[in-house]
Amino acid sequence: MKQIIYFIVTFFIVVGCSSTTKTTTQLPNEAVRIANDDLEYEIIIIDPGFKTYLLSQAKPANFYSQSYYETKNKFYVIEWNKRVNNPLAYNPNIYENVIDYDFNIDYGLDVNYKLFNYFKFVEYKYKQQF
Repeated sequence: MKQIIYFIVTFFIVVGCSSTTKTTTQLPNEAVRIANDDLEYEIIIIDPGFKTYLLSQAKPANFYSQSYYETKNKFYVIEWNKRVNNPLAYNPNIYENVIDYDFNIDYGLDVNYKLFNYFKFVEYKYKQQF
């Protein structure tokens, strides 16, 4: 099954499953697709400024190892999901839905790199500290 997570302008995340048939969707200009087609895993981030951040401020993907990104993403995902589940303490407009990230799956360098940088972008743009 294909897992799809969409980060929209207000960080609204939609998690869903679809059939194994591939469909092509036209993405908005600001959208960044994070995917591992072998695993049929995809995240679409539609947050103004993330694409620019990724191209201008993020270090190159090979700056850190995949295991570094995985370790950091475990921390970020756990913290993100805690904040989603505590809307009285954290802005529910930022932390709307849980991120379904399985720590036992090898998503590959590209997925882990872009997800890591999305968390860094959230820290930068929304002045959040994880």
